[in-house]
Amino acid sequence: MRFDLLTATVLVAGIAPTAHAQRSVITGGHYFDVNGGTMRINPGMLIVAGRLASIGPLTEADRAGAEVFTVEDGQYLLPGLFDLHAHYAIDLFGDGRVDDTTAYPVLFLANGVTSTFPAGEMDPHRMRRLRIAIDNGDRPGPRIYNSGPYFGSWRAGWSNTMTADSIHQEVDYWIAMGVKAFKAKGIRADHLRALIERAHQHGVTVTGHLGSGFRNTVNPRDAILMGIDRIEHFIGGDAMTPDRSAYDVLESMDPDTDEFRSIVELYLERGVNFDATMSAYGYYAERDPEVYAYFTDEQRFLTPYMREIIERREPRRVLGQFESIYWNKRRLVKAFYDAGGHNLITLGTDHPSWGEFFSAFGAHREMLSLALSGIPTEDVLRIGTINGARALGVSDHLGSLEVGKLADLFVVDGNPLDDIRNTRNVRWVMRGGRRYDAAELLASVEGTLGPQGPSDEYAWRPRGNR
Repeated sequence: MRFDLLTATVLVAGIAPTAHAQRSVITGGHYFDVNGGTMRINPGMLIVAGRLASIGPLTEADRAGAEVFTVEDGQYLLPGLFDLHAHYAIDLFGDGRVDDTTAYPVLFLANGVTSTFPAGEMDPHRMRRLRIAIDNGDRPGPRIYNSGPYFGSWRAGWSNTMTADSIHQEVDYWIAMGVKAFKAKGIRADHLRALIERAHQHGVTVTGHLGSGFRNTVNPRDAILMGIDRIEHFIGGDAMTPDRSAYDVLESMDPDTDEFRSIVELYLERGVNFDATMSAYGYYAERDPEVYAYFTDEQRFLTPYMREIIERREPRRVLGQFESIYWNKRRLVKAFYDAGGHNLITLGTDHPSWGEFFSAFGAHREMLSLALSGIPTEDVLRIGTINGARALGVSDHLGSLEVGKLADLFVVDGNPLDDIRNTRNVRWVMRGGRRYDAAELLASVEGTLGPQGPSDEYAWRPRGNR
């Protein structure tokens, strides 16, 4: 297969066409075929202007003047991962979240996560500046599909007296700022309806952290009927009764009920994505050692001052409810998958770190959790790649290794179809045709997370608590 990129105009995902096409080739190894769900021998990939121009035997003309990247035997090429709940926020002092724009972009990229949706930003203008710097090639990092601020009571200063017109104006403003999708959390039904209406007029999606209907929350079922595109955490429907909080219901929700089957059918009928965030609960629970044992020293990215503070702290209190949710979520997500929802599940990590585990490594824990729930590894890889691309409406140019798509990919040691843990073994990453050595990326941000000393703490606390 071959695609003429030398004369094509590339104006997607904020990527401007280059004045002179850059060429590279990738030889050797195997690559994951998203459509077939198998690993295929790599016959050779030609990349021109950041896109896959051909996958097939390379000619001398293809190789002429091209930079050659060799994938070794036992190494595998995977499409770049999508994290659709990729909080850049951390809460090192327990008094509120702050977006990190220094280490996190590099850590995400080094883990093969080439596309992120922050799912509610604490400082949207700072995150916008980060996205522009990455898009301009001034900073290494993943694609950022800015979410802007939360819509709902989870945003500081949010007012329940807002009108539909004022919400429309807010949406218009953030679209002008480059926001690509919106996140609702703690929102009233009329406000959510206004948000969905205006976002869809701009052709962008809306997702929501919603509830059971308890205490005036919006049940995901009702949001789906309003036209919401994606749902976070809680499946909703009559399986979540409004007399109890969503967390209380989730703890013991039974997938073998008519109520559960009914709400899944609604997701399938409307094509609504479900961001399961299965592993998010385990951080607050007993921490299943199969998932939460460190596969690298994540604390090395803390400053020495901050690491000492973290290591002196008492262990976090185990939340028994979240332990129950963690295990039950495996049953629920597998039931959603078995009912035909395999193309609608997306990967989301949802972990605003307090300094022990960092979100950028969480994609691998989430994929392992999905596999341990019984989902086949080929579909776990699809959940982490093409499903996320479809959910954001960018699958025409991302989410799989196919001719004409942007060259977002990463190389790992070991076949993830044999063991999904092999996605952790990242050797190098490519974003838009530009290659990065994973070890070099990680080394570049060691010791950068957190204050250097007491006088620097203010920068890592929310503005209201500084």
